Amino acid sequence: MSVAPKASEPTWPTPPEGGWTADDLDRLPNLPPHTELIDGSLVFVSPQTAFHERAVDFFKWHLQSLAPEDYEVFREFTIDIDRQNRPEPDAVVVRGDVVDEGPGQTRFPAEAVILAVEVVSEDSVSRDRETKPLKYARAKIPHWRIENENGRAAVHVFDLEPTTGSYTSVGIFRGRMKVDAPFSVDLDLTEIRTRHGKGK
Repeated sequence: MSVAPKASEPTWPTPPEGGWTADDLDRLPNLPPHTELIDGSLVFVSPQTAFHERAVDFFKWHLQSLAPEDYEVFREFTIDIDRQNRPEPDAVVVRGDVVDEGPGQTRFPAEAVILAVEVVSEDSVSRDRETKPLKYARAKIPHWRIENENGRAAVHVFDLEPTTGSYTSVGIFRGRMKVDAPFSVDLDLTEIRTRHGKGK
C-alpha cells in the first residue's frame, strides 16, 4: 500500500525582534523576486497588470534615452533608505558612479538616487501613494507616481521643498508630460497602450 507524501507546508521566515534589516534581504534564502523591506517587514509583490508592465517599460526606456550620460536607469532595483527600509521603485535613475558592473550589486544608496518612479498597483495603493513616497521624501529623492485612469496614464510629479524637506506637487500630466527636472523630459503618454492601438 502506497501512501502519497503530504504536501509540505510553506515556511515563511520568522522576523527577529525589531524586524528585518536592509542587509537581511541579501541573506534570507528563497525570497520571492522583488521582495521589498518596508518598516522592517518583508513585502512580497503580487502579479502585475498589463498596464503596469507597459508603463514601467515605457518610463524605463524613455528615461534611459533622455538621461545625461553620467546617469543610469534601472528597473525594479532596491534603494537603501535606512536600516529598516529598502523599497524597490518600478524605475530608478541613479548616478553612474555608484553602479558596480560586477554580479553582486543588489541595491543603491539613497543619496545617489536622482529619481524614483512608482506605477500604482491595485494591491499596494496605500503603499504606493503614501508609505513609499514618505520614505523617498525623507531620503530627499524626487518622485513620480503613475496612476491608471481608465487605461490612460496620469503622472503625478513631486519635487522636494528645500526648507521643509517635504514634497510639493509639480503637476499632474495626462496626454503629454513636459518637465525640466531632474533633466529635460518631453513624453507622449498616450504611447502607453497595447501594440494594436486598443484603448485609444
